[in-house]
Amino acid sequence: MIAPVVLALTVGFLGWAYQALKPPPPKICGSPGGPPVTSPRVKLSDGRYLAYREFGVPKEEAKHKIIIIHGFSSSKDLALPIAQELVDELRVYFLFFDRAGYGESDPYPSRSVKSEAYDIQELADTLQIGSKFYVIGISMGAYPVWSCLKYIPHRLLGASLVVPFVNYWWPRIPANLLRESLQRLQVSDQRTFQVTHYTPWLLHWWMTQKWFTALSIMAGNMEIFCPKDLETLKKLSESPSVGQEKIQQQGEHESLYRDLLAGYGKWEFDPIDLTNPFPNNEGSVHIWQGYEDRIIPYKVNRYIAEKLPWIHYHEVPDYGHLLIFESDLCEAVLKALLRG
Repeated sequence: MIAPVVLALTVGFLGWAYQALKPPPPKICGSPGGPPVTSPRVKLSDGRYLAYREFGVPKEEAKHKIIIIHGFSSSKDLALPIAQELVDELRVYFLFFDRAGYGESDPYPSRSVKSEAYDIQELADTLQIGSKFYVIGISMGAYPVWSCLKYIPHRLLGASLVVPFVNYWWPRIPANLLRESLQRLQVSDQRTFQVTHYTPWLLHWWMTQKWFTALSIMAGNMEIFCPKDLETLKKLSESPSVGQEKIQQQGEHESLYRDLLAGYGKWEFDPIDLTNPFPNNEGSVHIWQGYEDRIIPYKVNRYIAEKLPWIHYHEVPDYGHLLIFESDLCEAVLKALLRG
């Protein structure tokens, strides 16, 4: 009598565990029952689509062409506070795009640090923006910039990593520095990044369970923002950016969770191993870091810049993770990149 009960409970538990661990199927844009396609898209060689948005002067008339790489829970509809007069003066063409799984770009189950660079290269080639271009990556969007510096450096005219993502398991960075930086984060974020790195198969369950907070930014915890960030958030709330409802429309797993899995997984390289892509000063690489950033503690990025002296390191006092949304700093990022 007991054996059938135990068997039934075991089967029931395994069924529950399977459902809890298995991500739901994505709601692919343009598919039956999926969200509509409302933006221009390019088709990649593997059949996936990437959605994009162009801004600035026409690419045929541009002197500078810059691909903007959005961060976590963001999209191509990211609005940067750059004056139109400056854009016209510098003759800049901007190309924004939804990274895989975000917005209206198709999900990619094999998404990785490496695949991000080749998505960017293929996007640039399909839209014929030229053999070389600039990249600016913001927050989580900075790991694709590291990827570009590793895999397609010959395509770059320059690169900026703004409040750049940190993987707390990069092997060439002192473990005590990484551990100290990780411990400066909210406890919930520490747990989530550890789950992502050590037990990636558990991430979907972890992010959807109700007992513990998974990510403080998704829970609306304002303690992750410094005073300057809070001022910036207040200003941004007065004119919300468009397209926010599209960011996760294909599923949180395909957009947010796969982003975490790619960034915090095991990399094929370490930033410290990179070589200068511009040995003759024909371009430049920049890191912009807020000293008061509570989401990305400054010490790791400062260390990377010390070990790679060809990187121009800009540490901004008083500012935090949202420094790119201050018009004077956003324009400083742009000018430093274009003027080397």
